[in-house]
Amino acid sequence: MKLRLIIVGIIIGLLLLGGAFYVGFSYGQAQVPSQFLVEGLDNQTVGEAAGVDFSLFWDAWRVIEEQYVGRKDLNRQEMVFGAISGMVKALGDPYTVFFEPQESKVFKEDVSGSFEGIGAEIGIRREILTIISPLKGSPAEAAGLRAGDKILEIDGEPTFDLSINEAVQKIRGPRGTAVILTIIRNDAEPREISVTRDTIKIPVLEWEVINNDVAHIQLFSFSENASSAFRQAVLEILRLPINKIILDLRNNPGGFLEVSQEIAGWFVNPGDVVVIEDFGDERQNREYRAIGNGALRDFKVVAIINGGSASAAEIMAGALRDLKGVTLVGAKSFGKGSIQELTNLKAGSSLKVTIARWLTPSGVSISEKGIEPDVKVELTEEDRLADRDPQFERALEIIRSQ
Repeated sequence: MKLRLIIVGIIIGLLLLGGAFYVGFSYGQAQVPSQFLVEGLDNQTVGEAAGVDFSLFWDAWRVIEEQYVGRKDLNRQEMVFGAISGMVKALGDPYTVFFEPQESKVFKEDVSGSFEGIGAEIGIRREILTIISPLKGSPAEAAGLRAGDKILEIDGEPTFDLSINEAVQKIRGPRGTAVILTIIRNDAEPREISVTRDTIKIPVLEWEVINNDVAHIQLFSFSENASSAFRQAVLEILRLPINKIILDLRNNPGGFLEVSQEIAGWFVNPGDVVVIEDFGDERQNREYRAIGNGALRDFKVVAIINGGSASAAEIMAGALRDLKGVTLVGAKSFGKGSIQELTNLKAGSSLKVTIARWLTPSGVSISEKGIEPDVKVELTEEDRLADRDPQFERALEIIRSQ
């Protein structure tokens, strides 16, 4: 069974560690292929990729079996898991992950409900562990973590060589316990932030009317219930003498592709291409189209994005600009423009692998690059301390001029 996910990064507390194992090799003198010399394993047919000598793996395995000082106590199943993890890590893609059986079980349980952690999403940015977005109302937000914060240490342990899942393993934990993150922000001096873990529930949206003429919708995620929450908000807005919306996608880490299709369907024509799935080879690209009735088609819309806008939030922003000419205000988005597919493997293990990258309707790649706003407005630490929001104020100014 395969489960398709669209996730930026990964919500802290969702995943467990997928360990890494680096396979060495040694020159073997035996003429018989090494895989036939390994005792205790079923012989397997080895696929032969062009230019790849897979017998090196079996040579290394045989040397360990014959020479390693602790060979009497080898855990061969763990060796296999470690070898797969090492292979996956060699791809250099932080979102492709191998889960051992227990990790796979926890992952499947966690994506279906609430979880315990600090309530932030993390990713790898320029090989540095980075906060993509603290969730609204989460311990991470309350502790002062911000989108773009670089995590240098977790409880005093350096993070430079940690995968996302290794970091998640160290950050997540039981409700009421604390984790200390050493972060650096805007090239300032490193600082320690203590965050007390709690049960995390992913928020959906809030909305309000500004001066009786503009609806401000803050969409915090594209979770399972976001479609129904957005629908309820729209039905209330349609009863008001309003035709202008500010769609606030800041610190929205994404969620489900289908939800982004449904919410986009309120703003554009039914059947319009919302996003294109690019497989990166000769396979034909796949188009995903808007689902809905286009009830907000004639509304004036301005969207706000920042470095915490990722995945489905970037899909939404790109679609609204390409299809409707919506002005994007704020800061460059995160750049998590890829899709992962979860495949169940033997022994209860599973593999979450990046299978494609997202393109906006005009064919622009989101992955790594992110989306540049049309009107760039920075939100500084001084703005936060003074409770100012120049990004929202600029968006309000633009939409009122339309």
